[in-house]
Amino acid sequence: MYFPRLKDLRSDKDLLQKDIAKILDISQTVYSRYERGFQTIPVEHLITLADFYDTSTDYVLGRTNQTRPYKK
Repeated sequence: MYFPRLKDLRSDKDLLQKDIAKILDISQTVYSRYERGFQTIPVEHLITLADFYDTSTDYVLGRTNQTRPYKK
């Protein structure tokens, strides 16, 4: 599946794919596949990114336009 918000969130923070790949402890190539929808993003990476960007997984996945994360 393709999730364009992955790229949008990264670009908003002026980060490169390699920067996010380092956070996830994966290669830049694998992260690029996530952004382009060529590889499914694992749940643990999705959660890590939502926490990093201070948003919800639903926002990253495009299921809501509410950018604030849910209360824990």
